Amino acid sequence: MAPKIQFKEGIDEETIPNIMLTRSRDGSTGTATFRFENPNILTKENSESNSITGMFLIDDEGILITRNIKANFLSGKPVAIEALYIMKTRDSWDRFMRFINAYSKANALTFIKSDVN
Repeated sequence: MAPKIQFKEGIDEETIPNIMLTRSRDGSTGTATFRFENPNILTKENSESNSITGMFLIDDEGILITRNIKANFLSGKPVAIEALYIMKTRDSWDRFMRFINAYSKANALTFIKSDVN
């Protein structure tokens, strides 16, 4: 199975997010911030009957879930979704990295390292 992201069970998100990663100096914790511009979950046909229940990162190993989600609005209409996935242990960081590497490969994404020292 190809890795995928869903906001509602059974509806794959087709919009590729911008993903920003941070990690503590000792590698024990980290965060991943996802930003989806005009995601398909917000289209009229998806939003009328489906509410966002979380962000589900799905791959062959299982499902990673976050409920830390917010929508951005412009003129009263939702235009973007931001989701925060928090990794509290080294094992959860490693699991997330396996997902994101597979997702990146499946969607031809590249990693750009920050120049922050």
